[in-house]
Amino acid sequence: MQTQPIEFHPPAEEAAPILLPVSTTLFADRADRFDALASGHSLADWLVFLGQLSRAQHEALKALPALPLPDATRLEQARTHGMPPLNVAEHPAAWREVLRQIVRELEKNAPDGARQTLDALLAADDAWLDKLADTLLSGELEEGDAAELPFVAAALQVVFTQLASRFDASQLQKLDAHGVCPCCGSPAVASVVRLGAAINNLRYLHCSLCNTEWNVPRATCTACDTDKEVALHEVEGAKGAVRAETCDACKSYLKIVYQEKDPRVDPVADDLATLALDMLVDEAGYQRSGPNLLLIGAYSG
Repeated sequence: MQTQPIEFHPPAEEAAPILLPVSTTLFADRADRFDALASGHSLADWLVFLGQLSRAQHEALKALPALPLPDATRLEQARTHGMPPLNVAEHPAAWREVLRQIVRELEKNAPDGARQTLDALLAADDAWLDKLADTLLSGELEEGDAAELPFVAAALQVVFTQLASRFDASQLQKLDAHGVCPCCGSPAVASVVRLGAAINNLRYLHCSLCNTEWNVPRATCTACDTDKEVALHEVEGAKGAVRAETCDACKSYLKIVYQEKDPRVDPVADDLATLALDMLVDEAGYQRSGPNLLLIGAYSG
């Protein structure tokens, strides 16, 4: 495992503090990225399946009617108290039909290993599905739930991504806890160093649930905010598009993807295609600070 020195880049002027998800293309682009990453990969079949899942998310989002956003009173309360305006504990009931649509789409070409789980989800009643959603969003996993939870996560991502995409960014504010999404309060899956005129070389954390991004300083631990004991690591021989940022103060880590190295990088897809990097930093004694919801069990924070 190679360790890289932390680089500092001066911030761009008037950079957007919060980037809302572009719901019309996000999941389709992610599906394309999964397909590209699958080529020649040891986990090719799994990555191809995740591409199919992302395309099913894209189709489900296109078919999803506009869900109600928080009213002005709720928005003002959130701003006053430094809270996210979306409460994940109050997930819209529409998520269950989104799940069923995703599952029906996946069943057309599902591998044998996934078909039993998909059948069980289609046959499930609303109460059991809501229990799975509560389990996922609370982080309190129960024995036997792991197989269903990535599909539950995929449906909830669709619902919360649509909601997040319809805010005005000026309605949101970064929270005191830098690792928490200002839109829905979920932890970040990874961060991305972006290309672009006003945001060039700036780092944005990427929400594991609603795909909102928010700017955080580089060379700073996103879990404990220290800038004293942070280092970057990558797999020997890697091209630098994906690195792990570790913190010796709190012994946590989270990955960073770099558009400068590959403009097509995706925080979710590239994270799942670099599990070897997780293994290396896990063995070195660091714990991941945020989950990838499509890989339940990888989150130990």
